[in-house]
Amino acid sequence: MLQAARLYILYYKLGPVLPLERLYEPLFCGNGMGKMSFPHSKDDAGISISEKNEFYSELTGIYWAWQNASQDITGFCHYRRYFTCRPEPWYHKLKYFVTHPFKVQAGPNPLIYVKNASKYTDWILSQKEAELILEENDVILPRARVFRYSLKTHYHKYHSPTDLVLIEQILSERYPEYVSTWHSVLNGNLLYANNMFVLKSALYQEFMAWWFDILFRFESMVDLESYTGYQRRILGFLGERLLTLWVIHNGLKIKELQLLYFKEFKFTDTP
Repeated sequence: MLQAARLYILYYKLGPVLPLERLYEPLFCGNGMGKMSFPHSKDDAGISISEKNEFYSELTGIYWAWQNASQDITGFCHYRRYFTCRPEPWYHKLKYFVTHPFKVQAGPNPLIYVKNASKYTDWILSQKEAELILEENDVILPRARVFRYSLKTHYHKYHSPTDLVLIEQILSERYPEYVSTWHSVLNGNLLYANNMFVLKSALYQEFMAWWFDILFRFESMVDLESYTGYQRRILGFLGERLLTLWVIHNGLKIKELQLLYFKEFKFTDTP
């Protein structure tokens, strides 16, 4: 029997669990690598790629949810990043303007940085809000990041250009109708970051099958052990670019929401 909705809170280390409605389920990613215990769901049970977490990052949790649970609405957030429908307070906007006077992105900031989690817990997206949004939209995404230069230039600056060549090769072989849009996305400067989204079941199933088919194919074509340090999260980085490609290519009606970022959670290790 399908549950109405589930938004998974993805953890990679022990951290605070907020008192949220039943919509939210904490999920530890990478537990299969022998990481510390977690008193909630873990992504190393059932059908799992948990042991690949260092390469797939939060995608091991997303894969676990796809393979081991079913609901009408499925979404993902992070233990310190949550969707919100609330408008950003004016004093946050002022502070950001002062500290980022030359920001390239117009409009609301993608992230609302807050220190006091208890003060803002009730700002987090509720099930009722998610359902109402998805009555008129196809997908809920974080407010897009807008770079000063193209996604291709940005990727080449921080990662290996070969990665993008291999993704295009995979698209050409398996999903050729996406290649033209892939070029447009790479030449543009918009990215839906963090691998966070909320989708209804039909689109969710379609996206998961497409997404992981490409990612698994990429994995089979490279030596993951050749990626070192920060670059070992390679499939998580590519996941963001492919998510952006998929929603744009399919012309989905997108509802962008700002994210609450709880700064106090970044350096905590308490359950």
